[in-house]
Amino acid sequence: MNPQAKLMFALSLLLGTTITITSNHWIMAWAGLEINTLSILPLIAKSHHPRAIEAATKYFMTQATASALVLFSSMTNAWHTGQWDITQMTHTTSCLILTSAIAMKLGMVPFHFWFPEVLQGSPIITGLILSTIMKLPPIALLYMTSHSLNPTLLTLMAIMSAALGGWMGLNQTQIRKILAFSSISHLGWMAIIIPFSPKLTMLNFYLYVLMTSAIFLTMNTVKVLKLSTLMTSWTKAPALNTMLLLTLLSLAGLPPLTGFLPKWLIIQELTKQNMAPTAIIISLLSLLGLFFYLRLAYCATITLPPHTTNHMKQWHTYKPTSTLIAISIVMSIMLLPISPMIPTIV
Repeated sequence: MNPQAKLMFALSLLLGTTITITSNHWIMAWAGLEINTLSILPLIAKSHHPRAIEAATKYFMTQATASALVLFSSMTNAWHTGQWDITQMTHTTSCLILTSAIAMKLGMVPFHFWFPEVLQGSPIITGLILSTIMKLPPIALLYMTSHSLNPTLLTLMAIMSAALGGWMGLNQTQIRKILAFSSISHLGWMAIIIPFSPKLTMLNFYLYVLMTSAIFLTMNTVKVLKLSTLMTSWTKAPALNTMLLLTLLSLAGLPPLTGFLPKWLIIQELTKQNMAPTAIIISLLSLLGLFFYLRLAYCATITLPPHTTNHMKQWHTYKPTSTLIAISIVMSIMLLPISPMIPTIV
């Protein structure tokens, strides 16, 4: 793909995201979502591989359905209440349809089937965009309508997402699929707290974006896409792989790393809302995710030759790590000390 086209699609992505997160009117929000979808499709399909074309087709069909549902729910709400304002979503049926549409946009259970397949068929940088920037507009809509949505439905979907994201990631060998199921699991944590503390959801989302970006950029640097080649990447960039170990443990939510901060605050808030059993269930379900993060960390740093993989050992490169990766990794593992400041922000 030529650089001018790539720049145009990147700017369109930023434009679509900005329109959606800054709009008050449903039609503008819908238009932003459509611009986003049309901008990312060429980036998914740019390799012309059958798997990439399949991923782009699945993505288009899913997102088109979800956008139609967003439009339908907003029109139904406007029909009953006369309001097109995003924050004035008060009609019960419209709220249920909107919850389903946003869940489909994000890839939450039970609308998760498209996400691992699309991520697996996309190039790794496009996968990073799909896992981070593309989730911002739906999360922003969820944030703006959080007071109107059904807490029971969101809690149910959140627990199913945490369970299924952890469970289905266990037997994967492709790193992009593992990160897709990791994303589904994290969406469960975001959805469960949004009716009670929307700002905590946004904090969780920002930290998830930070940690996921660090992992995707590291994988892109060492050119690794599956576990068997991850085992040989230690010799290529030892320092980067050591940092990858800590970032993976942070994404799993282990103290004293950054990833522990949102989980800790969410469990605290759920307990305040008299939802201690729910907090216990979702905490136990996150242990499933911990297993595959540990598996990735083990393959990245602890499995040294001689081992059973048939892949060739990679050459050690002295190419300096980019500043962006360095900053995102440092922030992914060292932000827990800022936790006393959070009550003043949230």
